[in-house]
Amino acid sequence: MTVYPMVFQVGPLSITGFGIMMMIAFLMGAWVMQRYLLEKGFSTAYAEHAVIAGVVGGILGAKLWYVFLHGPEHLFSRGGLVWYGGFIGGAVAAILNGYRLRIPLRFTMDMGALPLALGHGIGRVGCFLVQDDYGVPTSLPWGMRFPQGYPPTTAADLQRLGVDIPANIPPTEVLAVHPTQLYEVAALMFMFWLLWRLRNHQHATGWLFAVYLVAVGIERFMVEFIRAKDDRLLGTFTIAQGMSAVLIVLGIALLVKWWHKDDLQIPQEATILHSKAASG
Repeated sequence: MTVYPMVFQVGPLSITGFGIMMMIAFLMGAWVMQRYLLEKGFSTAYAEHAVIAGVVGGILGAKLWYVFLHGPEHLFSRGGLVWYGGFIGGAVAAILNGYRLRIPLRFTMDMGALPLALGHGIGRVGCFLVQDDYGVPTSLPWGMRFPQGYPPTTAADLQRLGVDIPANIPPTEVLAVHPTQLYEVAALMFMFWLLWRLRNHQHATGWLFAVYLVAVGIERFMVEFIRAKDDRLLGTFTIAQGMSAVLIVLGIALLVKWWHKDDLQIPQEATILHSKAASG
């Protein structure tokens, strides 16, 4: 199957499927946060602040991580957003924002687990529409050719990504690859469903975020084995797999630490959460 990018031209502006899905991801993330806060009996105003912080920090972090890996010439290039950079940047921004508003960190962590999983899954749809972050060549019937991908899935471009290509294949031949973006969409949507079912857990505040860390670490670690990547440091292992291992270990440690229910209280100074009760 041959697939082409989704791009709309509006005057001098090019609107990509990736940009559209990013916008949807942030909007859906905000909606999920609002649902979570309402269920807990709090004002939804904090969701707006958290989303703005996550958008700014996430995009900056994702781009800067890509530039760190591939060089400063990619600072203003199309695409080039790395999820782990976005996760770190968004997390730092959300932590600082929560500290400014006097919100306990563990409350922000639990609230953020659901939108992180959902937004990540929607964002991977955008990766598919712009045709980057794909996998290695495959002969499976659902393999997809991306002749205008970022980069295209030609034999030469795949070789530049570190993929072993047989010498008898012409450099310009467009090869079918694993649509790993769609694999991740399926895994992340399942993750979101699981977290949604667990959102009213009886463990300590922050436990839901620990579940997310373990799940997203496993998901990314597994898919990296068939990703077309040029950052493999130890045999078949990538930098992202190293980061995934860190998340899994950290998540397991937090699951154990926060297994028993606690009595975390939201301080009255966190007026942005208590404003609903005050106005009611």
